[in-house]
Amino acid sequence: MIRLNNDYCYGAHERVLKAIADINGKAYPGYGLDECCQAASEAIKSACKTPEADIHFLTGGTQTNLTVISSALRPYQSALCASTGHINVHETGAIENCGFKVVGLSSIDGKITAAQVDEAAEEYENSDIPEHITEPKLVYISFPTELGTLYSKKELTEISLACKKHNLYLYIDGARLSYGLAGENNDVSIEDIASLSDVFFIGGTKCGLLFGEAVVITNPQLKPFFRHYVKQKGAMLAKGWLLGIQFYEMFKDGLYFETGKNAVNLALRLKEAFRKKGIQLSADSPTNQQFVIMKDSDLEKLSKNYVYEYNRRIDQSNSEVRFCTSWATKDEEIEKLIKDIEEL
Repeated sequence: MIRLNNDYCYGAHERVLKAIADINGKAYPGYGLDECCQAASEAIKSACKTPEADIHFLTGGTQTNLTVISSALRPYQSALCASTGHINVHETGAIENCGFKVVGLSSIDGKITAAQVDEAAEEYENSDIPEHITEPKLVYISFPTELGTLYSKKELTEISLACKKHNLYLYIDGARLSYGLAGENNDVSIEDIASLSDVFFIGGTKCGLLFGEAVVITNPQLKPFFRHYVKQKGAMLAKGWLLGIQFYEMFKDGLYFETGKNAVNLALRLKEAFRKKGIQLSADSPTNQQFVIMKDSDLEKLSKNYVYEYNRRIDQSNSEVRFCTSWATKDEEIEKLIKDIEEL
C-alpha cells in the first residue's frame, strides 16, 4: 500500500536520524538548556533574520497551538481564525479547554482577509456592552492553510497591518511550513513570516523530523514566562536535545527548505493528472495537499493500492478525499498513481 493520506506517516529524513545517532553517546543538560538547542536556535534566527527572537522547541502541533495561544490571551479574550482553521475544527476544543473562545470567520478557501479582522475587531470596539462579549486579541492563520492554499505576501501584510491597527497578535501556524514555502508561485519567505507575525512556529513533525515544532517569538510582549507555560502544558521535553539536534540538522545548511520541494513537485504532477482526467479539484492547492471529488466506484479501485484521507460525502455516489505527498514520497509512487488515474 502506498500511503498518501498524510505527510507524517514516515519516520524522518536520513540526515536527521544520523544526527541523532551521532550524539547518542553524549550526555546533555535537560529541558532544552543544551548546546544542540542553542545551535538550532541560532540557525533558525539566522534563517529568519531575527537575531532578537526567542526560540522554543515543543513536540507537537496541537500542543504548540494551545501553549502559544493560552500564553497570549486572558480569559475574556478570543482568537480569530478561518472557519476551517485547525484550532477550530481539528483539535478537539483544545483552545476552549484552556478557557479561551475560538471565533471562526467564514472562508471558502481556508483563508481570511484583513477586512474580516477589521470587522471583528471593530464590532468589539464599538460595542455598548463589551463586558458581555469576548475581546478579539489574536488572529490565527495557517501557512499553508488546511486546504493547502497560500496567503500572498500582500495578503499577509494587510492582515498584519490590521492586527497592529487593533492591537491584536498575529500567530502563524507553520505545521507544513516547508511545503508552503515551496508552493507554486509562492512569494512569501520565512523572513516575511517572521517580520509580519508576532509569533509563529516552524513545523517539523510533518516536514522530515521524527517529531517537533519550533516556536519563534518576535514580539517582546509575548516572551516573558513563556517557558512557564510550556512546562504547565506538559510541552517541555526533558531530553530537549533530541529536538534541538533535529532542527539544527534541518537549518544548518537549508535542508528544511529542500524537503518541501519534492513533495510539492510530486503533488502538482498529481494535480495535473486529476485535471486531465476531468476529476474535480475541490481546492486549488499549490502545495502538497490535493483535494478532489471522485466517484465512490473510482475510489474503491484506488483503495486497493493507495491510502488516501476521506473527508466528506458530496452526494450519493461522490466523495471528497485528500491525497497528501510528503518529503518521503517517491517519484515511482506518484507515477504509478497517475497511471492508475488515467486508467479509471
